[in-house]
Amino acid sequence: MADGEARQHARVTISESSPGRVVVTGELTFASAREARQLGILVLESSRADRLVVDCGAVTRADSAGLAVLLDWLAWGRRKSRAVSLENLPASLLAIARISEVDGMLQPGAASAGS
Repeated sequence: MADGEARQHARVTISESSPGRVVVTGELTFASAREARQLGILVLESSRADRLVVDCGAVTRADSAGLAVLLDWLAWGRRKSRAVSLENLPASLLAIARISEVDGMLQPGAASAGS
């Protein structure tokens, strides 16, 4: 996928805005989770960068399904020995992660290989 090329679903867009920087825009909810997971994996796999940063600053809505998507992307990084980290997580996702006791997995290097 060329830099800046976006993969889009009705509720979520995921693109590599620059080498190694993946931007998620829109909703990470139950309604978009399946598509977001698949699109995110495609974008992550197509990147040539050694370190990948997923920027969630443009996420407008998120729920526990969105959290599961992000945790899956981190697990993908571990399986592929790629460094994946998350930035600008919405407060709602952080709250769900704390309640679910998985907030430690969202910290840089905690769930990703190659850090």
